[in-house]
Amino acid sequence: MVDYGLTRRALLADLHTGRRSLAEACDAHPYLQLAAQHYGEDAGSPCPVCDRRSLRYVHYVYGDALGKSSGQAKSFRELERMQDEFGEFGVYAVEVCRSCGWNHLIRSFVLGRAQQAAGMPNVADG
Repeated sequence: MVDYGLTRRALLADLHTGRRSLAEACDAHPYLQLAAQHYGEDAGSPCPVCDRRSLRYVHYVYGDALGKSSGQAKSFRELERMQDEFGEFGVYAVEVCRSCGWNHLIRSFVLGRAQQAAGMPNVADG
């Protein structure tokens, strides 16, 4: 798993000090906003920019094993099903605020049958 927390923290610090504008950080594409609405999971914490409770996690999947599903947003429940159904694929988790448009890649990881065979944890493990 790759965690992008340090990059996120640096961007938020730049926002608070004025080195970056809100327009630069709160620029969620309309398709990303739709994915947050339909496939996103409640983050359980407020947005780090506007402090509203509209922060969601959206998971995008990529990989040759996925065929036409590659590049699509998936719910957590779909990821659980897919990890047993497909070979190795990448998952990218993005946090999105539906109020102000804040968005940031927060982590990426690999799922799929190849990972389970290698003794790697599955999505249900955490």
